[in-house]
Amino acid sequence: MKRKRFDATILQQDPYLVLGVEPTATAKEIKAAYRRRALRYHPDKNTDKVKAAELFHQLSQALEVLTDAAAKAAYDQICAAEKQAEERNRKLDDKRKKIKLDLEERERRAEAQTQNEEQITRTFEEALTRLREEGSRQLEEEQRLIKEQIQREREEQYYSHRNSGIGRCSRSNVTPKLKLKWKCEKDDGTNGGYCQEFILQLLQKYGDVLNVIVSTKKQGSAVVEFATVRAAALAVKNENGLSENPLKISWLEGQPEVDPASEFTSTQGSLSNERDYESVVMMKMRQAAERQRLIQQMQMEEED
Repeated sequence: MKRKRFDATILQQDPYLVLGVEPTATAKEIKAAYRRRALRYHPDKNTDKVKAAELFHQLSQALEVLTDAAAKAAYDQICAAEKQAEERNRKLDDKRKKIKLDLEERERRAEAQTQNEEQITRTFEEALTRLREEGSRQLEEEQRLIKEQIQREREEQYYSHRNSGIGRCSRSNVTPKLKLKWKCEKDDGTNGGYCQEFILQLLQKYGDVLNVIVSTKKQGSAVVEFATVRAAALAVKNENGLSENPLKISWLEGQPEVDPASEFTSTQGSLSNERDYESVVMMKMRQAAERQRLIQQMQMEEED
């Protein structure tokens, strides 16, 4: 008979696996399985006698354990306990896995919430910046409109006086022009501190200036054309120029013929309009300051 080679997969310590039977096998089935394997793996029938002898010994031990009721019961109890331990470990691993997954999900949610809060904060800051810019632009626009309205009222008041015979110009078909003079040395490159741009900046606070002509032939001299007689009259009355080099301003064309009473009335009206303008501007500035205070309060509440 042909000798069989040793099967290494049978070298296991589990008696059921060694004999190749199920845990529910009867004593008769266990003995029959032993005889089959003992004949198959007998040392006299295998070339590797050492391995065969080891396996034959394991078969004998397995038979002894499984044919002894007490030993079989004890072994079955050990197997059951091991299976229970494996099941507990499996459940524990599943629980740990679930805890890990829950923790990762919470971290993702927390990160998403943080990003959302940061986005909300950026949106809020952008809204505050926009409100500040719009508030500043609105205030500037309101001041510009108020100034234009007061200028129109001044012009209407002037023309009302002129049409009623209180404030007449010597020539109604010309725009008012003033002649400016100041001290200037012959070789002074700064022209005594007065240039076209500086004169324009100096006089336009009284009203619209149409033209400024600085004489190139005669130093220390200029001609200024105003849009309204009222603006020119205010410049003649109030402007002194540089303290170290004052201006001498005189009428060149368009000087009004106004009696002292009407001049006093006009001056009083002008001062009243100027005070009204200042009051309105101060009111707008207070509104802007209050709006800025509310914005800062909203920022502090958002940070808390």
